Amino acid sequence: MPARPTKPPVSFGLDRLATPIGMALLITDAEGALRALDWEDYEHRMRELLRLHYGLVDLSDQPAPAAMRTALSDYFDGDLGQLSDIAWRIAGTPFQQKVWNALAQIPAGTTMSYGALAARIDTPKAIRAVGHANGSNPISVVLPCHRLIGADGSLVKYGGGLERKRWLLRHEGVAV
Repeated sequence: MPARPTKPPVSFGLDRLATPIGMALLITDAEGALRALDWEDYEHRMRELLRLHYGLVDLSDQPAPAAMRTALSDYFDGDLGQLSDIAWRIAGTPFQQKVWNALAQIPAGTTMSYGALAARIDTPKAIRAVGHANGSNPISVVLPCHRLIGADGSLVKYGGGLERKRWLLRHEGVAV
């Protein structure tokens, strides 16, 4: 049986940005769009998400666009509206894309339950699927998965750890 041709690895740049809650890893493509944002202590998980979404990935040290770094730094300094200025692009299933695009519409300083997000995207019975898609979101902070909470208002699951989620929500003015 002949060997199947393998796709060449997808090349992305890797940059680091110091934040009040740890070192952020910024993964960008050749056009300067953000493909992933995760935390240095969760790099293994980030690499696994990249593999699931893109196949073989080659990361090389490369500075993220200055405007992206500035927008993220400004967000962490308190200018919460800066995240919407960051260009991002991600691979995923159509359902994941729908969830991730809906996450981007949740304003800073607000939270939403998984069930409310499922209803917003016209799949009210897909609460678990929304949770799974949220957990597969490779662009932390910019696609604000930290703004999803349990139906009872509890903080549940965050890929970067619940302490980071708590910090991000407090930073945005949410009482937790």
